[in-house]
Amino acid sequence: MARILLLDDEKLAQTLYGDYLRAVGHEVTAVSTIQEARTALADGRYDTVVTDLILPNGDGMEVLRHTKEHHPGIEVVVITGLDKVDPAVRAIKSGAAEYLVKPVAPEVLQHAVQRALATRELLRENAALRRYVSLLETGQRISTTLDRSRLADTACASFLAMGSAGAVMLFEHDSGGRPRQLGDQGVAGALRASLVPFLTPHLGTSRETRVLEEVPGPWPRALVVPALDGEALLGHAVLLFPGSPPEGIAEATSFLARCLALALRNLGRIAEVEDLAYLDDLTHLFNTRYLHLVLDRELKSAQQTQGVFSLLFLDLDYFKTINDTHGHLVGSQVLVEMARVLKGCVRDHDVAVRYGGDEYVVLLRGTDSGGALKVAERIRRTVENHRFLAREGQSMSLSTCIGVASFPEHTRDKATLLDLADRAMYRGKKGTRNVVYMAARDLEATPEARHSQPTGG
Repeated sequence: MARILLLDDEKLAQTLYGDYLRAVGHEVTAVSTIQEARTALADGRYDTVVTDLILPNGDGMEVLRHTKEHHPGIEVVVITGLDKVDPAVRAIKSGAAEYLVKPVAPEVLQHAVQRALATRELLRENAALRRYVSLLETGQRISTTLDRSRLADTACASFLAMGSAGAVMLFEHDSGGRPRQLGDQGVAGALRASLVPFLTPHLGTSRETRVLEEVPGPWPRALVVPALDGEALLGHAVLLFPGSPPEGIAEATSFLARCLALALRNLGRIAEVEDLAYLDDLTHLFNTRYLHLVLDRELKSAQQTQGVFSLLFLDLDYFKTINDTHGHLVGSQVLVEMARVLKGCVRDHDVAVRYGGDEYVVLLRGTDSGGALKVAERIRRTVENHRFLAREGQSMSLSTCIGVASFPEHTRDKATLLDLADRAMYRGKKGTRNVVYMAARDLEATPEARHSQPTGG
């Protein structure tokens, strides 16, 4: 039933008490000195210690204190021939489960050990219950956090506390399933620069908790825990350890990861609602309000990482003629179809905006002026070769002028970047049209009246 360590310097007592306990199924190891008891506790797993109070070179109180300090999960039963109150009080105050006075009857010792084992199990259950309550409270804090930066901080701290890790890194998956870092704790900047590219390819679409070996840095092992919301994989928590991850943390970390997934799902739903305020009613492209928001973010990110990005400013050629000839309803249909054509020419993580009337702006992330020229030319050719409203029997031909401006090549200022792209586009409008121009400081400014018109030409 249980493993008992019996400490008594008298061989007769060892035999007698050992027989009492073995008779009810316990496994008993008998030792004679305090040092032997310490060695046995260090080398083996015991459920209860039964010790005599009076021992050579010490007493049972020393064994009691050592056990409570170094092996807190083990209960101690003290036996003594001293029929006095003071030793009993000292023993109980020091944490003894039972205090027995010799002579000890078999059933008394058996019941005392059984009560000690019951106390031990009750304390274990209470400790487990406290852990579960703490885990539930922690999970609730994570799942109800609706601010992305606070979520990263809260979740990282929770994983560190529950998983006993040296550091933790969190990743979320974008709409294309690509992992991107959400936050970390305990990771220095220089180490982060090497860990992110190492970990990202290992995350993938795996839905299993697994251990990664040979991780760069002071923590060579990583426990990768998927953040699942049902069947949807929304991210990963990566716990870093100097050695093997502790046993028994899988349940807690998986629960916290599910709470993280729920929080990410809620953030995604909130973002979907917020996006409605940033969408153009007609084309369902982003509107100018969102353009300024995302430009501010992109500028800040590019300044911090020495990154690049570009803007394309587009205007349809002679669009006013379509409105005058076919009416504004047909003109609106053309603008919607132009939005679809435009989105088909750029990447998912680029930002296409209806700027106003028949003007569009495209933010090309991570793209310098050379790359932006290629994209602009692709858009120009696609528009030129496309037949608008062909299904409706109209089959119209259109063209566009496109201006290109890049950060930081042309400017580091948001307003100037937009203005330079607009000026480059306007140069084409004043010339041959159906053309792409790169920004330059000496380009003519666009007339103010042009932007106040609902449609252009």
